[in-house]
Amino acid sequence: MQTIQANNYNVYFDTIGYDFLASTLVSSNYSKIFIIVDEHTSQFCLPHLLNNLATEIEIEIIELEAGEIHKNIGTCTEVWGALSELGADRKSIVLNLGGGVVSDLGGFVACTFKRGIDFINIPTTLLAMVDASIGGKNGVDLDNLKNQIGIIREPNAVIVDTTFLTTLSQNEMRSGLAEMLKHGLIYDKKYWDKFKNLKDLSTDDLNELIHESIQIKNTIVCEDLSENGIRKALNFGHTLGHAIESYFLENENKPNLLHGEAIAVGMILESYISKEKNFLTHEEYQEIKYIINDIYERIEFDKNDMNQIIDLLIYDKKNEFGVVQFALLERIGKIKINQEVNNELIFSAFKDYLV
Repeated sequence: MQTIQANNYNVYFDTIGYDFLASTLVSSNYSKIFIIVDEHTSQFCLPHLLNNLATEIEIEIIELEAGEIHKNIGTCTEVWGALSELGADRKSIVLNLGGGVVSDLGGFVACTFKRGIDFINIPTTLLAMVDASIGGKNGVDLDNLKNQIGIIREPNAVIVDTTFLTTLSQNEMRSGLAEMLKHGLIYDKKYWDKFKNLKDLSTDDLNELIHESIQIKNTIVCEDLSENGIRKALNFGHTLGHAIESYFLENENKPNLLHGEAIAVGMILESYISKEKNFLTHEEYQEIKYIINDIYERIEFDKNDMNQIIDLLIYDKKNEFGVVQFALLERIGKIKINQEVNNELIFSAFKDYLV
């Protein structure tokens, strides 16, 4: 696969990525390499990476507890402390080996340690490959509220090795697939259409779809790194999806939802809203709802759940002047940003989802 060029870094694939990593670690004269992992990637992914790191530079491993619940300032403080104790300086580099939590938190730690040291993302989940590691967003949650603390600063590189996907469960693969579906819905109908016969796709097909998904997100981000315009398109499904994810994260009586599972619901809800605002046709909405529901199990909501999820919208980081801003579909493959939506329409969307 070809290398994808972003604003100030490249996305490398498979062996090309390791060739780049070997050369840049030597040529940049780094004092130490710090690899941030979680307890899962430490076991299943770290040995593969270390086998591909032909370097005499000292390597230190910092391991996090796995899960979104640990993506917070408290964990950052622990990692900053570990970096200091292990002798990190401004000529050190951080390699983030993991999924979305490791990419988001590890990037934020690197951006803020000693006012910023170099970092490279090496995503190990489908979600991180097509979304979290791309675009320069780094941050952590504030209590149960998603990504409230953070910074936009691009990594030095992203290395995508699809062999890591063999370590994932089907649920984790489906979680990442939600972001790929989103990229088709907001940007490219032909790309969306490729998912209509998902069961017929081969491994080679999946690798090509991953490459296309990264290219779509990168194209949007390169046009609008600071999210003042078109980058808001990437928020489709996330305004309600993040609120759902946050609500289920804090509620002990609710099952844990992976990011993509919550975003899948959010995309159906926001597609319904798009239809009711006369953007999407009824046929397009039904197609979106059918395909997403065919991949993901339905989540149950009662009236109290809906009220509390809507209450969480006020904390959405996309709010402007206290007004929630939605990115809605004008049609499959085209987006309308900065759309206001009233609570009555959101309730209607939930009711239709549950039918």
